[in-house]
Amino acid sequence: MFEEREVVIDRPSRNFRLLEAMDGSFASYDGSQLKCTSEGDDSIVWDEHGEDELIHVATGIIVKKIASGSSNRFTLDLPSQSDPSSDSSQSPEFKETHGPAELPSHYLELLNNNGWVCLACILDPKTLEGLELVACTDRYEGRTRVRAHAIAQDVAVARTVAEPISLWLIRQYMGIPDVRLSHSPAMAVLTKDDGQRDVQGWHSDFPYHWGTGHIGQVPTPSGETVLGVQRNVCVSDFCKERGATAFKLGSHSLDRPPPDEWGQARRYARRGYRSQQGLPYTGPEADVVEAPGGSIILYDSRTWHRAGVNRTEKPRSAMLQAMTPMYVFPKNDTSVAFRAYRQSDAYAQSTKRERLEIQRLMVHQFIGPGGEFAIGPDQELTQSLQA
Repeated sequence: MFEEREVVIDRPSRNFRLLEAMDGSFASYDGSQLKCTSEGDDSIVWDEHGEDELIHVATGIIVKKIASGSSNRFTLDLPSQSDPSSDSSQSPEFKETHGPAELPSHYLELLNNNGWVCLACILDPKTLEGLELVACTDRYEGRTRVRAHAIAQDVAVARTVAEPISLWLIRQYMGIPDVRLSHSPAMAVLTKDDGQRDVQGWHSDFPYHWGTGHIGQVPTPSGETVLGVQRNVCVSDFCKERGATAFKLGSHSLDRPPPDEWGQARRYARRGYRSQQGLPYTGPEADVVEAPGGSIILYDSRTWHRAGVNRTEKPRSAMLQAMTPMYVFPKNDTSVAFRAYRQSDAYAQSTKRERLEIQRLMVHQFIGPGGEFAIGPDQELTQSLQA
């Protein structure tokens, strides 16, 4: 029991830097021109280089920071040979923010080759603390949790949803820029297991839903067309004993459901099934990814996985997001949560880039002769179905 292989993601010794403009976009350099972008590729990754200097990691160009009148903000003075027409006085003002531990292209290679990748400690400490506050775990354990509309409760949730590196990776992996959240961002908190409570069985995530018994499962293998990527944020430190997610890493390439003998989720969804049959498969052919809080795990939604079993006194929290191409029907309605976000303090504290990104992710649309229309639920019709 609990013989899963441990795949340990170490806490990085340091992270690169991003240079954020007032509107939330990032300083990007392509070897000849400095511009602002929302794309989270290699071009936005910088590092410190001596006093008042920065180095662009992908090209090696060194720029000087020129202090501006705004607190903690600066303009960039590019070397004249890189862009003779550049004028530092016209440069936007930037501030340094927390960046990735590796170049996005390195993460993309891992994701393409393996079907999963972990972005170690990609979130800055302040954002991580905000997620703990919403989840009511770790530094905020014992606080009363509010379950509705996490994205409207703290700007940290919105900031995480709009995290640029993971979004770029998801879009590249699925081969489409138009991706959506298939359900509103939600906290998953796993408390100590008592040896009897129901547990989650093995399954593949939305929209495949293989092994779950849900209606609307993808009926055939999707091959090179990727219909979903899961973005799991480690709010707490993830470790096996604390209930980190168990995977069969690489199983996405099999393009089929987990075997029934592993204990599929459709069986373990039955009340009392665990107390009668014991735990689902916990043997050495499964994997547990251990990662520090503030990390993001991306994986192909076909990957067999299940929630772990928390054998500690400390609750384990994660923020779950199912990402799909815009042409896939969403799992849940996201419009109510988006409207709550629009009316919240979190929206007021978000940057322009974050607001636009979240709107793209959460407002599902159809295009007709009259233009673009946001899709929302018919409440009366919904109630009639529930009745």
